[in-house]
Amino acid sequence: MLQITTERTEFFNEDTNEFVYVQPQKLILEHSLLSVSKWEAKWKKPFLTKDDKTPEELLDYIRCMTINQNVNPLVYNCLTRNQLKAVENYIGDKASATVIRTANTPHGSGRAVTSELIYYWMTAQNIPFECEKWHLNRLLTLIKVANIENNPKKKKMGRRDIYNQNRALNAARRARHNTKG
Repeated sequence: MLQITTERTEFFNEDTNEFVYVQPQKLILEHSLLSVSKWEAKWKKPFLTKDDKTPEELLDYIRCMTINQNVNPLVYNCLTRNQLKAVENYIGDKASATVIRTANTPHGSGRAVTSELIYYWMTAQNIPFECEKWHLNRLLTLIKVANIENNPKKKKMGRRDIYNQNRALNAARRARHNTKG
């Protein structure tokens, strides 16, 4: 959870030719599957891509992340660069001490990850839907850990098994090529 307090800000409304004052307000933000789901429902495209988001899309995602009630909609226009950077850092935080080391795995399948796909992964791994409110990166780490733990372990071959396998492979090659060795 990230808490940001905006400062009192003055805007000029060109439609009414009046100054508008926005009072300071605390925003309580949560980068979660629920937030991503709300954003994707509105924008009809995947959030978790490397594609750049427009400033409007990013501010709207911050709106979707907001969990406190009765927030003045103008307060999002009062966010400073430092506050936006804090939100960006919070979204990028892995939010877990778990380190997953996997060898020989491709770095991405090219498939867009949407909130529905993540909900499917949760269902497949029997992860309760209450976790949709967790920090998204922590939830994705849990899904990876569950996937690793639920996959059958590779049995390590003993020395004798390796020798027998190599002997059989060599015999098959000799038979295929009609050689003696």
